[in-house]
Amino acid sequence: MRKWLVVAIAIAVVAVAGYFAMHMFPPPPADLDLARSKPSAAGTYVVSIEPEADPIPQGRLHSWIATVKRPEGAAVTDAMLTIDGGMPQHGHGLPTAPQATEHLGEGRYRVEGVRFNMNGWWELRLTIDSSAGQDAVTFNIVL
Repeated sequence: MRKWLVVAIAIAVVAVAGYFAMHMFPPPPADLDLARSKPSAAGTYVVSIEPEADPIPQGRLHSWIATVKRPEGAAVTDAMLTIDGGMPQHGHGLPTAPQATEHLGEGRYRVEGVRFNMNGWWELRLTIDSSAGQDAVTFNIVL
């Protein structure tokens, strides 16, 4: 009888762990927009991002290049970028505090200090503030 109780408890533990794993690590939505270039929320800017390392490293600090232009194509050279993000399905933010560290010319900005510490769906949110106004854009990244 004791043997069956231990087996039943083990099965229950595995079932509960499986249930939580399925809900903690669901696949990203099938229609998730993975575009690396898009207009900002209010259309003030067109922003593109590219990782400096390909493939995107997991668990290591790495950098991205964000390119900010006006809709007509003019490079934005006076932007202040604020970077935020996280994992929407897990309800937590980025494990680091990325910063735009350098303007590289032609509207290109280096963003350093990005780290994705696990596989899954991440968001990288950029707020752009320049003489044209403040606007934001969100990029979806799946590792």
